[in-house]
Amino acid sequence: MNYTAEAPAVWNPAFVGADDCMLSSDQCVILGQHYFVKGLIEIPVIDTDDVFSWGVWVSLSHENFSRAADPWDRLGRKAEKPYFGWLTTELQVYSTTTLNLKTHVHTRPIGERPYVELEPTEHPLAVEQRTGITMDRVREIAGAVLHPSGSEQP
Repeated sequence: MNYTAEAPAVWNPAFVGADDCMLSSDQCVILGQHYFVKGLIEIPVIDTDDVFSWGVWVSLSHENFSRAADPWDRLGRKAEKPYFGWLTTELQVYSTTTLNLKTHVHTRPIGERPYVELEPTEHPLAVEQRTGITMDRVREIAGAVLHPSGSEQP
């Protein structure tokens, strides 16, 4: 019920070890100029109590990244206002790119990934986040993620 991207779409393995680059399980900095946090796009599964989630990366301005990083390990961090950002994870199961969709990143308590709220557009991912998906759609996504060469994109 969860698939995750290990790094932002713009990450290059050549960045590993560079003084101005950092990739952790929660945060990323590229060339000291581009800042990212990892969060969850949660999608309700219709007629169940389940939630399907995509672990995605969102680019933030330097100011918002600093605002997010400062209270990262502090109690009460969930009181932070949401941060505007751009989705920087390409989810191949959608025929229309998911890169650069507008988002708001909502901080949650320590130990929980931030919640990524997509701008309410007609992009299929945004529609699914608002309206939910069926278990058949969850199985379709699983098949596409686990067997990308043999699946069709919706």
